[in-house]
Amino acid sequence: MSRKLTLAAAEKMLDAAKREAQKIGHPMNIAVVDAGGHLVAFARMDGSIFASVDISQRKAYTAISLKLQTRLLGPLTQPGAPLFGIERNSGGLVSFAGGIPLTDEQGEFVGAIGVSAGSVEQDQQVAEAGAAAFSG
Repeated sequence: MSRKLTLAAAEKMLDAAKREAQKIGHPMNIAVVDAGGHLVAFARMDGSIFASVDISQRKAYTAISLKLQTRLLGPLTQPGAPLFGIERNSGGLVSFAGGIPLTDEQGEFVGAIGVSAGSVEQDQQVAEAGAAAFSG
C-alpha cells in the first residue's frame, strides 16, 4: 500500500521539524504541501521571522513543482546557467536550501516540506528532520 500525505503525517513532520529547530535553538516557519502544492499543514514557531512564512511555503511548492530539493536549484539559476531567472519568471520559485519533495514507497511524489527563518544550512537541517519523519 502506498503511503499518503495525510494531515496526521504532515503534523508528525511538523513535530519532528520543530524538535530539530528547538535543538539548534532557532525558531522556524515550516510548511507541508500535497502533490499539487496545496498547503496541508503549517507551523510558525514563536519568534520566527514573519518574512519567512511565505518563503517556507514557496520552498515546499518549489520542491514538489520541480520534484527536487531546492538546494539543488542554486547552481542552475546563476547567471549563464540553464535556469537563470526561473524564480523571477515562474510565480516565485525558491532556489536555495530548505525545500524537500516527499515520495512514497513506490517513488511517487506525494508532497513536500519547506522550512525558512534560519541560515540556508539550518533550514535544510530542519527540513531534513521533517522529511525523515515522513519516510521513517
